[in-house]
Amino acid sequence: MGIGQLGTYASFNNPSAACGLPYIMRKRKKNNVEEQVLKLSPLEGCNVILGTTMAKKDMLLVLLTIKILLLSLLLPTTSLHAASGSTKNRREVIFARSGAVATDDGRCSRIGMTVLREGGHAVDASVAAALCLGIVSPASSGIGGGAFMLIRQANGKAQAFDMRETAPSLASQNMYAANATLKSKGALSVAIPGELAGLHEAWKQHGRLPWERLVKPAERLARLGFKISPYLNMQMTKTESGILADEGLRHIFTSKGSLLQTGATCRNRKLAQTLRQISKFGPVAFYNGSIGSKFVRDIQKAGGILTMKDLQSYRVKVTKPVSTDTLGLKILAMPPPSGGPPLILMLNILSKYGNSSGVSDPLWVHREIESLKNVFAVRMNLG
Repeated sequence: MGIGQLGTYASFNNPSAACGLPYIMRKRKKNNVEEQVLKLSPLEGCNVILGTTMAKKDMLLVLLTIKILLLSLLLPTTSLHAASGSTKNRREVIFARSGAVATDDGRCSRIGMTVLREGGHAVDASVAAALCLGIVSPASSGIGGGAFMLIRQANGKAQAFDMRETAPSLASQNMYAANATLKSKGALSVAIPGELAGLHEAWKQHGRLPWERLVKPAERLARLGFKISPYLNMQMTKTESGILADEGLRHIFTSKGSLLQTGATCRNRKLAQTLRQISKFGPVAFYNGSIGSKFVRDIQKAGGILTMKDLQSYRVKVTKPVSTDTLGLKILAMPPPSGGPPLILMLNILSKYGNSSGVSDPLWVHREIESLKNVFAVRMNLG
C-alpha cells in the first residue's frame, strides 16, 4: 500500500491575482479552462511557474494524503500570482504569493488552481483536485478509498480529518489466516470507503464554492474522456491480467481486446453518472442511496462482506494534529492511524544534529537512515 498526495495553499490578500497559467492561456479569457483540461496531457496540465514568496501570516494550507496504491514523490505544481515563464522541470521548487496546488497529475493541479482563481477556499481546491485524481489516476486515488486531510488556517488553528477506510462490521481478526493475499487483493479486502465523506465534511466546514461546482470537473473528465498518462499506463500494464479478467475494467481500459496505451482517450461513463448524482445529492447518494446499494451488491457478489449498514454508519473523525517544534520549524502532522508520530520522532532525533547542509549530504542521509531504523523499531508503540 502507498499514497497519492496533493497540497494546496491559498492567501486571500489579493483575490484578483493573476493565475499561474502560461501566457497563451491567460489571453483566452473567454475560453472554459475545464474544456482546455480535457485536451491536456498530464505534464501539459502542469506549468511550474516561478513567482514570489507569500506572506506566512496569510497562509492557509491543506495537505491531503490519499491512501490507495502508490507513493507520489514528484508532484506537478501550479501557482497563483506567478511571474511569467514556465518549465516542465518537475524537480524545480516554486514560490507563489497567493496560492499553489500540487498533485501527482498536472491536469488536477490546474483544476484546483482554477477553483482558487474563482475565489474558492484551499479546501475547495483540494476537493476538486482530489476528485480529479480519482478519474485520471485511479491507481492512487478514488471515492472507493480513504484519505487524511490536514488543514492549517491563517489564524493558526489546525484540524486533522481522518477519512480512512474502516473495517466492515463482519470482519474478524483471523479472516485472512487461510490466505494472506486476500487482505490486499479481492473483494474481501474492500473496507468502508471514507474519502467522499471526508471531503464533503471538510467542504461543509470550510468551503466557499458550491459542492456541485467542485465535482463537475471530475465528472466531465470521466464522461468526455481523458488522455492515459504514462503512470496510469504503467499501472494498467502491471495489472493487465486482472483488467482483462474483469468485464467492467475491460470496458474502461481496453479497446479491441488490448490495453489502452499512453495518450489514448479513456472514458468512464458509469463513474461520471455516479459523480453526477453525488454532485446533486452529496455523499448521501453514495452512503445511503442506490449507488451504495449497487456498490454493496457487487462487492458481496464477488465474495466481500461489506453491507449497507456499514456504509450508513461511516463517520469522519475530526481531531487536532500532533505537533512538534524542531529544526527551527513548527511541524504539524496527522495523528494515528497515520504516520505523524513516527515522523515527529524521526525529526526530533535529527534535530539533535542541527540543520542539514543539504538533503544529499552523505552524513545527513546516513543520519536519516539510522533515525528511521529507530522509528520503525518503536512505531507499533506510537499509535
